[in-house]
Amino acid sequence: MGVPHISTPVLRFFRWIARGYFRRHFSAVRVSEGARWAKLPDGPVIVFANHSSWWDPMVSVLLASRYMPERRHYAPMDAAALHRYPILKRVGVFGVERHTARGAAQFLRTGLEILKCGGVIWITPQGRFADVRERPLEFKPGLAALACKLDGGCTVLPMAVEYTFWDERLPEVLMHFAEPIRVEGETADELEETLKAALLEAMETLKAKAIARDPAAFFVLLKGRAGVGGFYQLGQRAIARLRRRTYQPEHTAVAATTQDEQG
Repeated sequence: MGVPHISTPVLRFFRWIARGYFRRHFSAVRVSEGARWAKLPDGPVIVFANHSSWWDPMVSVLLASRYMPERRHYAPMDAAALHRYPILKRVGVFGVERHTARGAAQFLRTGLEILKCGGVIWITPQGRFADVRERPLEFKPGLAALACKLDGGCTVLPMAVEYTFWDERLPEVLMHFAEPIRVEGETADELEETLKAALLEAMETLKAKAIARDPAAFFVLLKGRAGVGGFYQLGQRAIARLRRRTYQPEHTAVAATTQDEQG
């Protein structure tokens, strides 16, 4: 199979589409501990995350363009599902047969070729959609086996992601990165337990931050839409202009202004 071909024009277009999707459908995309990308050494990198939503691959597109734009990024996908979205083949997604020995061998072979060529692989080891509250975490085979097969080792970065509502009409995308893990000499079984523990810790940390609802705990990667939208928002904008005030569509900003006026 070899390293999948990435079309630069198609990738640029797809990234543009992804940013537009997030702006329309979310209030904001927020990242916690994004600086840990700076700790990643040169060499093979695998990013792995929990898998709770259809949006997960789109999240990886945003993050790849923000934190490692100079490198090529790839992700495995069920071959049958990929057949429905052929454009993904041109942006680094490669098909893998599920539940077969041939599929497992194909994944390892392609993954090793990608990593040896300096590519970054994004993996959701749960292998299915799973609620962020589901415990214990269960991984499909592949992630640990791939990381252990690389001569000279590799770096694995755990990432937790949630999609949750805070104060606005649209939900938030929240992400948290754990400390990078250097893989050198572990067995696949040992490494899998380490990776499960790391992802679980990242998910629990993100859960606490989501519950706290503190935007200051995150860096805003992308700002989306705020306010109620529609004709009501047009009316509020017109009223603000008549009163010579700066219009603030955010619900929290309106609430704070009301409290100040009453106080």
